[in-house]
Amino acid sequence: MHSAALEVHQDESAARGQSPKVVAGHDGPTALSQVAWTPRDELALAEWSAVGRRFGEIGRCSQWWLGDWIAYGNVRFGERYSRAAKLTGYDAQSLMNMVHVASRFEIYRRRENLSWSHHATVASLDVDGQEHWLTRAAAEHMSVADLRVELRGRRRGLKALADGEQSSAPTVVCPNCGGAVPVTH
Repeated sequence: MHSAALEVHQDESAARGQSPKVVAGHDGPTALSQVAWTPRDELALAEWSAVGRRFGEIGRCSQWWLGDWIAYGNVRFGERYSRAAKLTGYDAQSLMNMVHVASRFEIYRRRENLSWSHHATVASLDVDGQEHWLTRAAAEHMSVADLRVELRGRRRGLKALADGEQSSAPTVVCPNCGGAVPVTH
């Protein structure tokens, strides 16, 4: 990127009260603010890819980090969510969700190949249920939406069994609607 364009970007940011921060990476500095990322110079494909990979890692980790950070503050300082909300800009309910999910998964049980949202989806289950569904989600490359559909279908199927709504004929549970479908031969 040409330096003149960067200067204009920085001047416009300053006019709006935004202060670009220079973050030095191993391959060279970039301008980073709360609302923008701008390279100082032209980047090679490998450099651009490395930045994107790092941004992805940060995005996938931040809810875990915040949940663990707040849990620590709660224990160490007796803090609750109002100070954390002021410091982070997140609303208290979102922060409570982060703490809840982080508290339901010991660090060694957190799956790096699944998102925080996958974990949040199964957080209410017992440990065995969590492990089953996270293992399945990873093995089948399930999206969060797919995982939710599967869980919803499973819950509906179990409810139907508990309510005695199913006949003695073998059935399969539809993963989309949760309805029991008789199997015919």
